[in-house]
Amino acid sequence: MGTAPTSKRPVRDARTAIGTQNKTADECLLDTLDDFTDSDPWRVLRIQSEFVNGFDTMAGLGPAVTIFGSARTPEEAPIYQAAVETARLLAQEGLAIITGGGPGIMEAANRGARLGKGLSVGFAIELPFEEAANRYVDIAITFRYFFVRKTMFVKYAQAFVIFPGGFGTMDELFEALTLIQTGKIHNFPVVLYGSDYWSGLLDWLKATMAERGNISPEDLERFVVVDAPEEVRELLKARMVLPGQ
Repeated sequence: MGTAPTSKRPVRDARTAIGTQNKTADECLLDTLDDFTDSDPWRVLRIQSEFVNGFDTMAGLGPAVTIFGSARTPEEAPIYQAAVETARLLAQEGLAIITGGGPGIMEAANRGARLGKGLSVGFAIELPFEEAANRYVDIAITFRYFFVRKTMFVKYAQAFVIFPGGFGTMDELFEALTLIQTGKIHNFPVVLYGSDYWSGLLDWLKATMAERGNISPEDLERFVVVDAPEEVRELLKARMVLPGQ
């Protein structure tokens, strides 16, 4: 008489029992050892509610630009001040400013939006180590799921301005370029601020990625590099339909 197969459930229980209380919603969703029959169907409703809340809150926002950059940039850094001025100039043109709602470049952009008398929006994310939205945000939404937040960044902006940053900034940059390359979004300017910061990456894209045929030459024309807040303003004025035009 054969023996019954051994259940693997104790392995899952042992793993998920460790640090369960500190898990973010994204971690729980991506945990393949979780008992999805108990949790995932209900999690879909939570995801849906995040989309509904975001769509409802952002309805009627008007023309906007999303500004990305490092959360680690200190206030005294020249690039922080450049982000403040860039956002101020864009806000004066009637554009709402959207950021990730955190510190560093995000705070600088929200601050500049306030100085320019524009609408300042922050899409924050639930993280174990990140604080609530910075004090310069007028409309704040905190998301549990990264992919919902990323959808909102693209849906409610007509351009991205990307300051020096880390993995998160690169993630947003290459997502935008992928959406443009695959025809998912059109007429969507991507502006990289600071040629000294981006030059190494751009050299690699040209000399390695493009040279080996992994991207086309025209893919290198899907973004523009600038070094002054006024350049950002003039470029977007030429590429976008601004309020009052």
